[in-house]
Amino acid sequence: MNDKLYKLMNWRDIEEIVYSESDNPHRLLGAHKAGGKLLVQAFFPDTNSVKIRSLDGSKAYPMECVDESGYYAALIPEKETFAYEYLVCDGKKEHRRKEIYNYAPVITKKDTDRFQAGIHYTVYDILGAHAMTIDGTAGMHFAVWAPNALRVSVVGDFNNWDGRIYQMRRLWDSGIFELFLPDVGAGENYKFEIKLTGGLTYLKSDPYAFRTELRPGTASVTEDISGFAWEDEDWIASRGAKQDKNAPISIYELYLGSFKRKAKKEAEDMQSEDGEEIPYLNYRELAPQIIEYVKRMGYTHIELMPIMEHPFDASWGYQTIGYYAPTARYGSPKDFMYFMNEMHKAGIGVILDWVPAHFPRDVYGLSNFDGTCLYEHKDPRQGAHPDWGTLIYNYGRPEVSNYLIANALFWIEKYHADGIRIDAVASMLYLDYGKQDGQWVANMYGGNENLEAMEFLKHLNSMIAKRGKGAVSIAEESTAWPMVTGPLEDGGLGFTFKWNMGWMNDYLQYIKYDPYFRSYHHGELTFSMIYAYSEKFVLEFSHDEVVHGKASLIGKMPGERKDKFANLRLTFAHMMMHPGKKLLFMGQDIGEFDEWNENREVEWELLQYEEHQGVNRLMQDLNHFYQEHPALYELDAEQEGFEWINNISADECMLVFLRKGKRSDEWLLIVENFANALWNPHKIGVPFAGKYKEILNTDAEIYGGSGLTNPRVKTAKESECDGREYSITIKSAPLSVQVFSCIPEETPAEKPAGRRKSVKAAESVKSAKSAKAAESIKSAKSAKAAESVKPAKGAKTSKTVKTVKNETSAKRAKTKKA
Repeated sequence: MNDKLYKLMNWRDIEEIVYSESDNPHRLLGAHKAGGKLLVQAFFPDTNSVKIRSLDGSKAYPMECVDESGYYAALIPEKETFAYEYLVCDGKKEHRRKEIYNYAPVITKKDTDRFQAGIHYTVYDILGAHAMTIDGTAGMHFAVWAPNALRVSVVGDFNNWDGRIYQMRRLWDSGIFELFLPDVGAGENYKFEIKLTGGLTYLKSDPYAFRTELRPGTASVTEDISGFAWEDEDWIASRGAKQDKNAPISIYELYLGSFKRKAKKEAEDMQSEDGEEIPYLNYRELAPQIIEYVKRMGYTHIELMPIMEHPFDASWGYQTIGYYAPTARYGSPKDFMYFMNEMHKAGIGVILDWVPAHFPRDVYGLSNFDGTCLYEHKDPRQGAHPDWGTLIYNYGRPEVSNYLIANALFWIEKYHADGIRIDAVASMLYLDYGKQDGQWVANMYGGNENLEAMEFLKHLNSMIAKRGKGAVSIAEESTAWPMVTGPLEDGGLGFTFKWNMGWMNDYLQYIKYDPYFRSYHHGELTFSMIYAYSEKFVLEFSHDEVVHGKASLIGKMPGERKDKFANLRLTFAHMMMHPGKKLLFMGQDIGEFDEWNENREVEWELLQYEEHQGVNRLMQDLNHFYQEHPALYELDAEQEGFEWINNISADECMLVFLRKGKRSDEWLLIVENFANALWNPHKIGVPFAGKYKEILNTDAEIYGGSGLTNPRVKTAKESECDGREYSITIKSAPLSVQVFSCIPEETPAEKPAGRRKSVKAAESVKSAKSAKAAESIKSAKSAKAAESVKPAKGAKTSKTVKTVKNETSAKRAKTKKA
């Protein structure tokens, strides 16, 4: 080595590089001016010689090995940096290598400042792996957040997974490392190699990777997700109205891996690298089959159990590792974009399950990412779920909350998701969730509320509302935490909807009882209406209710086989008539007796049997019925949209209520019989004089019932029942739901114009031939009523009311006995 070159060597910094401990290799490596010449330094371990050659081939310079580890340097007679490459000989052959250390930082100080503040909502555009062209050179830019690492290298197929080379540059005090690699394209496996101060070195997958290997592989895969030709502009523009609080929403929840699967022979022919059969259909293969079924059945949305990459099949995606990567089980990122695009073109909304509550401990994932508890809390009382064996995010760290909020927005903005259903919200909100005394740490006020998680959820929901273009957020919150769907400005969490798990648990507990004993549990059936309007609810029978020994929905039903089907039909109709949006897990709408198992597809073969066909036909008709009748959704979030007629007939196990729309002639009268007994004749109160026509009956033969229906229109009679002036008499089949349309009676003045009476007129005037006659009738009735109910001085009015109730009960008892 000549003396001049020797003096230019910074041996301390060179030692950092050769020992793979540098967090700023750009300071030495690459080309740097040295007086009137150019000093070029490079690190190529396990090589014999290196030359510098201009890209046009016009000049070449040998490099001197200044350290036996493979550190090379050359002082060349060039005043300015020029385009060059390295010719590297390893003793067997010569390889061409592009210079990687001459590029300026891609990530700006503004980017890092926003990230450190937790408000970089497109941080996925700068962290991770991104295809780009710099100074005319195409390549891949890599960046990762690892503030406590001594050194980070990007390793992969492109450098034989050698962490000594491709050491990355730390950007200021942000904790972000970055490096641009020329000539690296899509489809390359890679990870980040992280070295700690003590010398421990290990590999981590990219938290922001857009693609990953198919399990059991754990590498990230470079991918360019730009350039997909979306065709869903009309859907995106209109989805806000389609997902409004007063819009009809019926969700089909499904697990892509078991909706449909490949035939066994086809799965055997397609194996993974380790010889495992691949039973899954591609996103593109699944799309048309799901569309055909969902459209026929009348569901408005599908909800996908987590499609983010996860290592363990049996976790169903709820232990996520690759938050930014659609799972490779079903294809590539653009395959999933195709899936989403096709759903929207078919008019089907897509909600994605998402898990920001916890993450698994897999060593290649987020746990102990840079040698410290970076994404989780250090104290296990704050950072671990003892029951689940998973780790809890540190929501108070801005970069962590930014990672999660940007991820939710990523699925909405890049994959056009119509909503995010957040799993296990209760575990986020309560510091003592699933923990015993001594296993948790109280907040600053001594309470068990997770204040940081609260702020995280509010921040998240505010951004979805602001940037989501009508996308919704749905909370799986299993407690009575107040104002989950309350407005942020009023102190609420800001979710669009909340799963009504109280309704689900109460109803499933009730319906399990033999009908003979249901009268003792009537409150479990009616209690939901006490709080029905405290939140904007989704009524759900989800996957959680049909696994782990809980039995399928039909498996929960009591009685003989025909009774099980009758109870299931009753259950579906009850859900569809009750206020709230709807969600049903796949397989339940065909009456599967087996619990759900992720290793098999839905038992479609059951549809060859009439009783299963009947249940499926009913759910199809209920979905269409729901969307065709505004009374079931138009005032769904308003108390005015529901009215009890009778909720106290516990002995008869009966419910009678109204669902109301904005027009009285669109109201629906719903009669539900949870007893395994025929009530015939059965008298019920109605809201006004008019005609009542049965338009749906779950006991119809077409649904597998006995055919005990009400084929004739019922005309209301002026006969008091259920505290109503008018009533009708119907036949109520065992374990059934009947729905009647309500047509108010017309006055003579209205008949020529074809207009219907208002509810107020219908209740006060039966069928007067003239205004004078109507006035006389009204006066007579008022006088008679006043005389009969006016209490004597000091008397209690409740006696008269009690007498009427007793008389009504006596009449019902007599009818029941007959």
